[in-house]
Amino acid sequence: MSEHDRRDAAGIRETTGNGGLSRVEVVSALGTAEVYLHGAQVTQWQPSHAAAPVLWMSAHSSYDPAKPIRGGIPVCFPWFGAHDSDRAAPAHGFARLSDWTLTQAAARDDGETSLRFELAGERLSEAWPFRFRAALEVIAGATLTVALEVENRDDQPFTYEEALHTYFGVSDIFAISISGLERTTYLDKVGAGGERTQDDQPIRFTGETDRVYLETTAACVIDDRGLRRRIAVSKEHSRSTVVWNPWIAKAHAMADFGDDEWPGMVCVETANVGDAAVHLLPGERHRMTVRLAVEPY
Repeated sequence: MSEHDRRDAAGIRETTGNGGLSRVEVVSALGTAEVYLHGAQVTQWQPSHAAAPVLWMSAHSSYDPAKPIRGGIPVCFPWFGAHDSDRAAPAHGFARLSDWTLTQAAARDDGETSLRFELAGERLSEAWPFRFRAALEVIAGATLTVALEVENRDDQPFTYEEALHTYFGVSDIFAISISGLERTTYLDKVGAGGERTQDDQPIRFTGETDRVYLETTAACVIDDRGLRRRIAVSKEHSRSTVVWNPWIAKAHAMADFGDDEWPGMVCVETANVGDAAVHLLPGERHRMTVRLAVEPY
């Protein structure tokens, strides 16, 4: 049996997706998932017990090799947001604009499906001129685990930022809450911004939100009574959590984001950014992991 046939038999299929981009589809008794090789971006995950997809995708997303995909779980690496000194460098780094290689696809004994994607290179960007190897492992089933591992293959140390920029579908941004970050210091990036401290209540949304919660390894829970579910977001080796919703004006300003889509999504991002950036010596590796689970009411 050919490798392609084995993958089909295991519920794993390589296909052509939107915009002619390559993707991997997973179908099993535990759920479904989809990952594009462009950016190694998870664009769909729905466990069998969930009534609706867990990840949010914009209907206006560009499936263009030169542009990022809007929604799912973009991989931000090796910087987060705008580059500190090179304003021509792409926002959130080059990983989400690069074509990754599928190096492993297998059905596991526990019924979950394991996929591995790799990106390796030398001086892929003048803004970050180092030799490295990045690997993204996706384990999809009743839960979803995504792990980003980076190895320094250069002869000098390097520092990088990273985020698994997860977009979640919600019933109504006004009606949800996010717990787990109570009494945590955060950098508010909206308006005058500055450092603030979350009060002792879960996060609720009344306007544009762009916050980097600092020095936190805590798990979060998105409580969504409209969809009758809680989404648990737990993580390892991550010291930052980013919470984002663009609200009205920012959504209107983005060509790949529908004007009326913002009430149906929220980002809770597993990250190491700012002072939590990762520093690797030659030969060292770092692995950051997020695990998602859906708990019905």
